Amino acid sequence: MKRWIAGLLVVVLVLAALAWMFFPSPRERSPQSALPQVNAATLRDPALIARGEYLAAVGDCAACHTRKGGVRYAGGRSLATPFGNVPASNLTPDPDTGLGRWSFEDFWRALHLGEGRHGELLYPVFSYTSFTKVTHDDALAIFAYLQSLPPVRQASEQPSLRFPYSLRRSLAAWRALYFKPGVYQPDPAQSEQWNRGAYLVQGLGHCNECHATRDALGGLSPDHTLTGGQIPEQNWYAPDLSVNQGGGLEGWNKGDIVDLLKTGQSTKGAAFGPMADVVRKSTQHMTDTDLDAIATYLQSLPARPAAQAPVSRVTFDRKKGAKLYADRCADCHGADGRGVAGIYPPLDGNTSINEPTGINAIRTVLLGGFAPVTAGNPRPYSMPPYAQELNDEDVAAVVSYIRQSWSNKAPAVRPSDVSVYRHTPID
Repeated sequence: MKRWIAGLLVVVLVLAALAWMFFPSPRERSPQSALPQVNAATLRDPALIARGEYLAAVGDCAACHTRKGGVRYAGGRSLATPFGNVPASNLTPDPDTGLGRWSFEDFWRALHLGEGRHGELLYPVFSYTSFTKVTHDDALAIFAYLQSLPPVRQASEQPSLRFPYSLRRSLAAWRALYFKPGVYQPDPAQSEQWNRGAYLVQGLGHCNECHATRDALGGLSPDHTLTGGQIPEQNWYAPDLSVNQGGGLEGWNKGDIVDLLKTGQSTKGAAFGPMADVVRKSTQHMTDTDLDAIATYLQSLPARPAAQAPVSRVTFDRKKGAKLYADRCADCHGADGRGVAGIYPPLDGNTSINEPTGINAIRTVLLGGFAPVTAGNPRPYSMPPYAQELNDEDVAAVVSYIRQSWSNKAPAVRPSDVSVYRHTPID
C-alpha cells in the first residue's frame, strides 16, 4: 500500500511539474470573446431575480455557501476533500468579500470555465465540471438573484491543501484530464421532457458529483455516470441511480422517484444523510414539471452489467443479529422487512441496505434515520440512534443480518467497520 501511495505521489508531482512548465498562467491566456454587456436594469428585473432564486435552489447553492448558523449564501463553510479543506466563497454582493465587484462575465467564467475573477483556476470542489453545462440565460438569472441579496461582509479563509495539491497552477493538468467545458446540448433524438431532466441532472443538479466513483486524483470517469460511489470525506454511499436491471434503483417507478425528491419519502425508501439535506434545501422546492423531467431522465439510464452476487468472506452471528432485529427493528420495519408504506421504509430490497460498502446501514443504526421535514411530509417518522446502546459487535450482527435477509444478498460487515464509522463526524 505504501508503495502504491508513493507511486501516486510521483505521478501527481510529475503532472504538477508539467502543468507549471507547459500550461500558461491565467494572465498569459488569450481572452475569450466577451459576453454581451448586462446593464444594471436587467439585473433588477423582478421576474429574472425570482427565476434565479428558483434555479439557485435547484443547484442547492446555499448548502455549500452557508455555514451552520450563518447567513445564507455568505460563505464561511469549509468543505473537506481527500486533499485538504477548501472554503466556500461568499456569494452575497459585498464589494470586498463577496461578488460585489463581479460582472456577469466574471460569474459566467467561474460557472462555465472554472476560473475566478482574476483568471485564477478554481478548485473543483466547486462543481464547475457540472455547472459548465448551465445555459447563459440560467446563469444570468442566478447572478441577478445573488446580486439582489443583502451584502454580508464575511471573508473566506485560505484553502488548506496538502502539497502538491496546494499548487493552484497544477490544476491545469487536472483539468486537462477531467474537465471539458461546454453548455448542455439537447439530444434531438429525445423528448423535450427528457432533455430538461438531463440538463437538470447533469448541470445545475450536479448529481454525478456524488453519485459516481472518483479516482485517486479526485476525477470522475465519463464511463461511470451516476453509477454510485462513496462521497469523499463524508462517509456515506451515494447509490447508482439506474432504475433498470442491475441498477441501484432497480424497480423504482417514476412516482417513487418524484415522491422521494418532493417529500423525502417513497414506497421504496426514505432520504437520509446528505440526501435528506438535498431534499430539504433543494428538490422539495422544484416544480412538479421539473421533478417529472428528472424522473424521466433517470428512467432512461441503461441497465447495469450483470454481476455475480458478492461472496461475503465475513462471518457473523446470525442468531444474534436476528434477535437484535426482532427486539429493535421489527416493530417498525416488520418481520418481513417490508416496513409500512409512507411511514417506515422497507429494508427488503432497499438501495441503501444493499449498497456495496455497508456504510449507509451502519451509520443509520449508529446515528439514527431522520427523513427531512418537507411541505409534503411535515412530520416525518424518524429512527432513534443506537450508538449508545449497541456495541460494535451488536451493530455488525444486526446490519449483516439485514443485508443478508429476505431478498437482500449484500456482504456482511465487520465490527471493525462499525468502529470506524462510529467515530466519523456527522457532517
